[in-house]
Amino acid sequence: MSDDFMLDTDDLERRMDGAMANLRTEFASLRTGRASASMLEPVMVDAYGSMTPINQVGTVNVPESRMVTINVWDKGLVSKVEKAIRESGLGINPQLNGTIIMLPIPELNEERRRELTKVAGQYAEHARVSIRNVRRDGMDQIKKAKADGMSEDDQKLWESEVQDITDRHIKSIDDLLETKQGEIMQV
Repeated sequence: MSDDFMLDTDDLERRMDGAMANLRTEFASLRTGRASASMLEPVMVDAYGSMTPINQVGTVNVPESRMVTINVWDKGLVSKVEKAIRESGLGINPQLNGTIIMLPIPELNEERRRELTKVAGQYAEHARVSIRNVRRDGMDQIKKAKADGMSEDDQKLWESEVQDITDRHIKSIDDLLETKQGEIMQV
């Protein structure tokens, strides 16, 4: 029975990779002072009776480093898109030009940069917690197999495998955080 135990390390890796992908998405939505179409991804517009992502009601462009434009396809949705951006908490004041909404990205001051680095740190900590939860699930499976008769050597082998996967993902999170904080603090 004990020799039959196989921990699904691919499943653990996949779940940890999911936490990493979520962190990358959250980091993409953080403003760094440079314009980026991805900063509008979390903004949803009340269009045609349902909440719709901005990129499905218009074309999002970045014509210059401090400007994002949205060419709204339906004139009736322009005010709704503008309202969604104002209420999104991005801190951007949209300017209308017909069906085109221009979003000038203001220069970040020192205080706002420090706040954003703290937010990035919180996002990274949430990702670390998610990865530790996946690690705990893997360790629980190993303990259950140990109770079912797995040898102590096999237990140690599997535990070190799970720990290696966890350490690799935590280091990756730390590297992403360091890069993002550097981007935010860059003037």
